[in-house]
Amino acid sequence: MTRFAAATALASSLAYCLSMGGAAWAQAPQKPQERMVVDARELVYDNKNNKVSAVGDVQILYQGRTIEADTVTYDRASKRVIATGNARITESNGTVITGDRFNLTDDFRDGFIDSLRVVNPDKTRFTAPRAERTDGETFVFEKGIYTACEPCKDNPEKPPLWQVRSARIIHKKSEQTIYYEESRLEFAGVPLAYIPYMSGPDSTVKRKSGFLSPTFMNTGAAGFGVGLPYFFNLAPNYDLTVTPSYLSRQGFLGQAEWRHRLENGSYNIRAAGIFQQEPEAFLQSPLGARDSDFRGSLETSGKFFINPRWNFGWDVAMSTDRWFWKNYRIRSESIANGTFLQESISTAYLNGQSPTAWFDLRSYYFQTLSALDWQKQQPVVLPVLDYNKRVHKPSFLGGELAFNVNVTHLTRDKAAFKELPVQSAYLINVPTTATQTGYSLYDACVVYQKGSCLVRGIAGSVARATAEVSWRRNFIDPIGQVWTPYASLRADIFSVNPSTSGYPNANVNSLVDTSDEVFGRAMPTIGLMYRYPFVAKTSWGTHIIEPVAQIVARPNETNSLRVANEDSQSLVFDDTNLFEWSGKFSGYDRLEGGTRANVGMLYTGRFGSEAYANFLVGQSYRLAGRNSFAHGDLVNTGLDSGLETNRSDFVARAQVSPFKNFFLTGAARLDESTFEAQRVDAAATYSNSKFSASVGYGRYEPQPNLGVPRRREGLNLNGSLAVAQYWRVRAGVLFDLDKYKYDRERYRDAYQLAQISPAVYATPAYPKTDVFQPASLNFGLNYTDECTVFDVSYSQYYADRQAGATKDTRTVMFRLELRTLGELSYSQSLGQSSADGVNTTTR
Repeated sequence: MTRFAAATALASSLAYCLSMGGAAWAQAPQKPQERMVVDARELVYDNKNNKVSAVGDVQILYQGRTIEADTVTYDRASKRVIATGNARITESNGTVITGDRFNLTDDFRDGFIDSLRVVNPDKTRFTAPRAERTDGETFVFEKGIYTACEPCKDNPEKPPLWQVRSARIIHKKSEQTIYYEESRLEFAGVPLAYIPYMSGPDSTVKRKSGFLSPTFMNTGAAGFGVGLPYFFNLAPNYDLTVTPSYLSRQGFLGQAEWRHRLENGSYNIRAAGIFQQEPEAFLQSPLGARDSDFRGSLETSGKFFINPRWNFGWDVAMSTDRWFWKNYRIRSESIANGTFLQESISTAYLNGQSPTAWFDLRSYYFQTLSALDWQKQQPVVLPVLDYNKRVHKPSFLGGELAFNVNVTHLTRDKAAFKELPVQSAYLINVPTTATQTGYSLYDACVVYQKGSCLVRGIAGSVARATAEVSWRRNFIDPIGQVWTPYASLRADIFSVNPSTSGYPNANVNSLVDTSDEVFGRAMPTIGLMYRYPFVAKTSWGTHIIEPVAQIVARPNETNSLRVANEDSQSLVFDDTNLFEWSGKFSGYDRLEGGTRANVGMLYTGRFGSEAYANFLVGQSYRLAGRNSFAHGDLVNTGLDSGLETNRSDFVARAQVSPFKNFFLTGAARLDESTFEAQRVDAAATYSNSKFSASVGYGRYEPQPNLGVPRRREGLNLNGSLAVAQYWRVRAGVLFDLDKYKYDRERYRDAYQLAQISPAVYATPAYPKTDVFQPASLNFGLNYTDECTVFDVSYSQYYADRQAGATKDTRTVMFRLELRTLGELSYSQSLGQSSADGVNTTTR
């Protein structure tokens, strides 16, 4: 043996020896990427055994791979490379392979590895006492272990949160698939599940055909159900997912989703359907879908870009009945979520925008998901067009010139009514008896006349076109006063074609003029706003006090009783619309008229780098002309708003943040003479990395002219707390603070009926509700780390008092996600409300 030593020598001779392993290598010139670079402290030539060894901090770079070890020996006879002592291979993709001993071919592609540990670029890990790699692409791990969890920093030998321990793990790179044979799923080292065989994609796969994680559900009406989705990777830009599910009470439920991405956009189609085995698990029409053997849904959504500024799209959903999605836990992107109110909104649109202009053309179809609403009373909006264009600093005026256009057309099959002052008449009435709970559906009126009945929507068609041009400009005088003149001109054209045929449409005749007509109106406006901010600096902050005054002059509003008010029914007078130039109505159908002055005082303070406060108080005055808010339209919009008197109610706003992450907000409307609160909204929020909490409170006084005879009051509490590393608990509750009053009123009425007609009406039980009556409740536990998401939650929605439901809706949901392996979810219904269309008397 001849020994050559160097501190850190570039051992090109070893590279030469390795390259001489094949005759072709000796004859053909090497490509740059095939050159081998060897770095070691010492080279040892064993001529007798025909071996060459690199000893001490060995590093070999070859074909994008790097091998490191204490000793690397090349046996020229067997063409094998043996690396021992802290052996490590780093692949070109970042995968790191470590072991006690490597026995490899001379190109490092194949071989055996003892005490193997593999760390992939996505932080997934394999370990095995022994592994073999063949053909440069197939790894076989004997008694292998796989996990996506990081090892414990304090104790790396401690079992990870979860791991898959298999008799053999086979990783085939060409198939991008990992196969597991005779596996056990272990949590914290404890076996919890035995899986004879399974396979899954490796970390390089983004899309691959195969089974997805199963889904589970259990409800009283559908029974226990399990679904097994299968994903078809048909092409890089389109795929299909089919999910057959079996439900123990209702049979097979089929679901499918098609997704397709094109160069300028994408779309998807989702379908679901079932032939029910036990329709009697649901209520009869109109409260449920017992009359239907087949139930299903069809949905599609898409968005495409015509160019960078223009796009079109759609989101359309259809179902055989309003309860299908909820009964079978079908996910629908079209559903507008709410605790007590849900509807499916379908729309199609064309949208364009530029830095100074915006265009939107769309249509709407609303499918109600509550038995309280009649589908024929829902409007179909086709189309609604909005266009806005702003011209900044026009040469002849300065300031800002704005153009605004709106066109709306809608149709409705049946007229919608609301009785005043208390709703007592309905289109459908079923009394409570000893065998069933009564219900009343679809609002009607005892007497159809102005003052005792509102028309929330007329049957037939209504169209309106609006065009408006406006201008405003700020002037700042030498002493800092800000003057903003404003002018606008608006024109509207209405086309009303009522339908009075059939019940209840004919009742509209006594409330409105039902003749077909086309009429218009014009509204010029001039105004001026004045602001004078005063700034003061103190040792503890900066303060800005700003008085604001605005005067707006318009002629009287015309045709308010002829207008079918569709988009301006919601009027909330508060700080946000006190100084609104276009008026305080929320839509286009109503238009503020007369001369009005709006005044207020604004304070803003900043204290240090984080604390601030903002306060506003103001009032509106009718100076001349007809008060648009004192004369109700078909739905009495404007009455009970705080604006119907010459001096409006006071509106106030407060926003305070005393320190970082803590916010207090509040808004109120106070009676102009007694200062009693007519509307209060308040909230407090705090959050940091460990804890978050929010409190919301709302109180709204009765509005009898709008059909709201009682006060509405609620309290909402939500919070979450990190109880340990990765662990967080959360909870929330919504209190209906006036439900006890409503329940006692219902008891009183039902008791009187039972006394008058005991053979027809059963004697009701006295309500047990109190002031702090929960309307909804939820709490949950979540664990999230780098490899696992675990979440369990409980939610309860209390019986819908208006729908006549007697049972709460209670649901437990469980979700477990193991990174790279899949997700498991389960939903268990502990009780369903009859408001969901479920027959709660049979199981």
